[in-house]
Amino acid sequence: MSKLKGNLLYGQSGGPTSVINASAYGVITEAIKNTDEIEEVYVMRHGIQGALNEEFFAMTKQDPDHIEFLKHTPGSAFGSVRYKMLDFKQDETDYIRLLYIFRKYNIRYFLYNGGNDSMDTCYKIAEYMKHVDYDIVVVGIPKTIDNDLPFTDHTPGYGSAAKYVANTMQEVAYDMLAYPKGKVTIVEIMGRHAGWLTAAASLASVTGYGPDLIYLPEVPFSIEKFKADVRRVYGANHQCLIAVSEGLINEEGILIGSSSGLKDAFGHFQLGGVSSKLSNILNSEMRISSRTIELGTTQRAAAHMQSQVDVDEAIEVGRRAVRYAVKGEHGVMVTMTRVKGDEYKIKYGKHPLSEIANVERTIPKTMINEDGNGVTQEFIDYALPLIKGHNTPKFKNGLQQFSTLQVNTVE
Repeated sequence: MSKLKGNLLYGQSGGPTSVINASAYGVITEAIKNTDEIEEVYVMRHGIQGALNEEFFAMTKQDPDHIEFLKHTPGSAFGSVRYKMLDFKQDETDYIRLLYIFRKYNIRYFLYNGGNDSMDTCYKIAEYMKHVDYDIVVVGIPKTIDNDLPFTDHTPGYGSAAKYVANTMQEVAYDMLAYPKGKVTIVEIMGRHAGWLTAAASLASVTGYGPDLIYLPEVPFSIEKFKADVRRVYGANHQCLIAVSEGLINEEGILIGSSSGLKDAFGHFQLGGVSSKLSNILNSEMRISSRTIELGTTQRAAAHMQSQVDVDEAIEVGRRAVRYAVKGEHGVMVTMTRVKGDEYKIKYGKHPLSEIANVERTIPKTMINEDGNGVTQEFIDYALPLIKGHNTPKFKNGLQQFSTLQVNTVE
């Protein structure tokens, strides 16, 4: 493919993180510098849906201060979406519309920021544009607090979410020390099929104030073993702090939680209710007083707990995506590889989207303890560097300042 000259289109998709906008900052600031290849930087409103609806943010028309604020802004400053595109061989409607939009606005670089499902969308668009011989470069930018994308050491968003989970568990554990005899506290943490975020609760143990038990979706969950574990810990300590993943399944592969039965556009069950169900078992069957805490969206929205390592890496994957794009690296996702050695260091690279889309990376068995109710030192060593440093929020009148951007009418 010859060198392309045109506009860059960027979008965010899937569940937000506290640093996805830092990746946007990396994309925008890097793209604006590449004036030989990129004329204008557009951002879709609500991901791919914004492209289909022709709703864009023109970044050269935005307040520069609010572009800087992106590094401190959680959620999705441009709006996200869960929109499933069918294979173009099944239904070409969306693709024909995208091709029209790309031609109309001379889009020659398409960058999509998200997790597994987003990389699926990215791959499908890359394949279709190649199929119709439209000159464009498509690059995926990794993001997910679930940390379950393959071929990358970890994903931006995970480090900050892990930092929030670990510090929250530490605070809860210390609060429980106030009474000579306490309750069983069950903290429910996000994680559909991969327990990376729930496992991060173990990092609180580095200070001595962590959970007693951790249950991950990688290990089939047994109610009877759970009761025995709680009986042992509570009997010895007169209290027990437990971290559970919302995606726990039993030996038959059935969700433990009281799923609503509702599914999103990609066919994923809406999860929740694990902690409540387990608490009811303790209260009714074991006569042990318990309480529940569901961290919910606070895990991904806690900008005040951003890891500096996470923010820096989120910005860098955005920058690298632009650099790969202008070099003509079509159909790839930016990756991070940990360099072996005593000091934490990351090497950036790329991997074909075809091998990433819809593939989930779970916690290896070597990071889970033999009893299946905790993690090993290998996990601690893996995750601890990712939560280090603190990206100090921008405050005004004691409140955080976030980015405010305007949707533009594109000429």
